[in-house]
Amino acid sequence: MATATLPSVEPVSFESRRCPVTGLRVHVSAERLIMANVVAALAFLLIGGVAALLVALTRWPAVHLLAGQPELFYRFLTAHGVNMLLYWILFFEIAGLYFGGAVVLNARLVAPPVAWLAFALMAGGAVLSDVVIFLGRADVMWSAYVPLKADPLFYLGIIVFAVGALVAVVEFFATIIVAKAEGRYEGSLPLVTYGFAVAAIIAVVTLIGGIISYVPAFFWSIGASNLDPEVYRLNLWFIGHPSQQINLVAMVAIWYLLAHITVGAAPPSQMLSRFAFLLYILFINLGSVHHLLVDPGLSAMFKMVNTSYFMYLAVLGSLIHAFSIPAGIEGAQRAKGFNRGLFQWLARAPWKEPGFSALVLSIAFFGFLGGTTGVIFGHAQISILWHNTIAIPGHFHATVVVGTTLAFMGMTYYVIPLIARRELVGGRLAATQPYLFGIGVAVLSVGMLVAGMYGVPRRDATIDAIGAAGRAVYPLAAYAWMGVAAAGALLAVAGGVMYVYIASASLLFGKRIPAIAADGPAPAMATAAKTGGGAAETVMERHRYPGTLTLVFAFLAVFVAIFLADLFRLAHVWQVK
Repeated sequence: MATATLPSVEPVSFESRRCPVTGLRVHVSAERLIMANVVAALAFLLIGGVAALLVALTRWPAVHLLAGQPELFYRFLTAHGVNMLLYWILFFEIAGLYFGGAVVLNARLVAPPVAWLAFALMAGGAVLSDVVIFLGRADVMWSAYVPLKADPLFYLGIIVFAVGALVAVVEFFATIIVAKAEGRYEGSLPLVTYGFAVAAIIAVVTLIGGIISYVPAFFWSIGASNLDPEVYRLNLWFIGHPSQQINLVAMVAIWYLLAHITVGAAPPSQMLSRFAFLLYILFINLGSVHHLLVDPGLSAMFKMVNTSYFMYLAVLGSLIHAFSIPAGIEGAQRAKGFNRGLFQWLARAPWKEPGFSALVLSIAFFGFLGGTTGVIFGHAQISILWHNTIAIPGHFHATVVVGTTLAFMGMTYYVIPLIARRELVGGRLAATQPYLFGIGVAVLSVGMLVAGMYGVPRRDATIDAIGAAGRAVYPLAAYAWMGVAAAGALLAVAGGVMYVYIASASLLFGKRIPAIAADGPAPAMATAAKTGGGAAETVMERHRYPGTLTLVFAFLAVFVAIFLADLFRLAHVWQVK
């Protein structure tokens, strides 16, 4: 049977330049759109970071900044969630899609005016909802659970933002399809672009789910219809959890890119890495049921199947990436002669390079803190121990913040010189920033995880409100661990401020890097991108990965220990006498 192929299209000439470092051809319109989305992401990160500081100082029992003003506490908690979980991350991810779709493929954006329309919709919707929040008309947190009701403009802003993001995703797909037809790349998509394509597929499902959730909420908010709380929750988590899986997949794609940029790494098997991405498409959204484990509307069988078999298949994809990326780094380092012992390849890595330190800290903290707790908290039986405690935000700060956000920060240090053509301002600060931010968020997560074990509730300004396990047991221990969490939050905020300063100052005042004409031979990285990057893979196959295997088994031991400890706690919840 004949194989269907795209018709050959005469390549369209477009205004572009040649990146002097990577050799990639940069479409001028793509460059401008990438930077517009990055700048918007920075602005919303700053808003969310200020709100984070106020929330952290309120949850710190020794300070209790807004404890006497609950409406302000929930206002800033709402602003923190919306700006961090939706606006900061999705604006940066759209920039990543344009980078992976146009720059990596040496191609053009198909319809820049459409991309600018998408940007305008996203920015307008985000600003609209933020204005409503800070006017005090949407103190409902980002999930806005019915029957909590916000101003209709809050829902409208998020709907407009989601529509804009959906248009941007369609622009990305159109770009890679036309790039293939014009012969911009050969064979399959390069692995980084492939990862972004998987994130975009999940984004389509997620954004449509968000529209399905918030459109009925909008009509309910204006009194035009009724809305069942259980139906709303079910629809909400159609976007709520998958929206974080867009982040996860984009983060992994950036991990591969950072590993290649910083040390020249390539995965041991591109086919295996692509299979791991495919597992995300098939199974990762089904795992969102773990947010509904205590809801009465779903059968026990449905909950257990989705939070075990389906979720574990998605986890398998993450475990493959958790081996492939460090193994690629180890192989690249050993190829340079760093072969002594198990870890000389790691000790001699470029730790002062902010992209590399951000990459390694993102992988390590995401795996040991976020990955382990994510699987365990999603367990149908164990979930009851942690539900509605502060351990839940402890988990997703270890995924979305120290994982995704730190990876995005590391990528920014290359986007600015390569795309914005500005030298970084504050080189020493940039070398320090990933450590300060990463360690700060890790300490914050550990503090919240342990405080949750003592029954400290989430979404409340105090530690003695009713949580899943009743009022906080051992209140002195809970008090102490919330102090640990607050200390981590202060470190993280300081690291975030450093990042925003470095990025903003570089964009505004960094020394201009001159452009290079697009004609002429492309350096090796551009050639690898055009062919899918497979050539580097043969070099990696010559090496074994003893250091990576040691780290993998250490991770497995930690995971088993935490899982068994939770089962032990579960066995003592109800005493039988």
